[in-house]
Amino acid sequence: MNIYSWNVNGIRAVEKKGLFKPFLDKHQPDILCIQETKSQPEQVAEEMEALYPEYEQFWHSAEKKGYSSTAIFTKYTPIEVVNGIPDEITNKYKLIDDYGDTTKEGRIITAEFQPFYVSTVYTPNAKGDLSRIPMRQQWDPAYLEYMSKLQKNKPVIFCGDFNVAHNEIDLARPKENRGKHGFTDEEREGFDNMTKKGFFDTLRHIQPDTPELYTWWSHWGNARERNVGWRIDYVMASEALTSVVKKARIHPEVLGSDHCPVSVELSLDL
Repeated sequence: MNIYSWNVNGIRAVEKKGLFKPFLDKHQPDILCIQETKSQPEQVAEEMEALYPEYEQFWHSAEKKGYSSTAIFTKYTPIEVVNGIPDEITNKYKLIDDYGDTTKEGRIITAEFQPFYVSTVYTPNAKGDLSRIPMRQQWDPAYLEYMSKLQKNKPVIFCGDFNVAHNEIDLARPKENRGKHGFTDEEREGFDNMTKKGFFDTLRHIQPDTPELYTWWSHWGNARERNVGWRIDYVMASEALTSVVKKARIHPEVLGSDHCPVSVELSLDL
């Protein structure tokens, strides 16, 4: 089976461009995790269910219209689907700042299946002036605590836009961007903590030393055409799943967003 993750930067825009259906038809994801749908269920759910009846669809939308929001499309019926982070965890952290309340921005959906959990996340951006680094230092451990709690029950796969390039190999210009948002020590430490809790980066598990595997490109300077990009979209998995991860890929040929999809293929079925 295969699991895909894609920050679509507005699902209605991708659909309007006629690029969403070709992607589904070609790649046939068993589970598709979507970030930045920028939509409310009443705006898209009925149409999407009619267009793609092979998928059960779950939406978690921001209270603010046209902002953030996530979705999961799945060919397999989940045991349970939970939006957000449970209160017993969020109450430990300060997840509200001057930009807003991240718990009301539709940033997380987690679906339980028989062999594992699948969670999708749209991590808050640290901002160009790094004014949201304090939020990241609350958000990253809060989400990790949630994933770690689930992992005590069964393995976890979590994927999405993490808004950080982990290592120098994960962006085209590491020296110029060191200390800037998306490549600060604080954000990278948040990623390191995931690996310390027993999760691994599936792409680097399969392709540890392959350069130029980027998932996001600026709109400026023909960055995508020149592949001057960043890898900020990931599929992470519990170490217990190491033996069943057979392929992990990025798909830069898929257009429609400033991000491209990422995927993992597993040697098991639901």
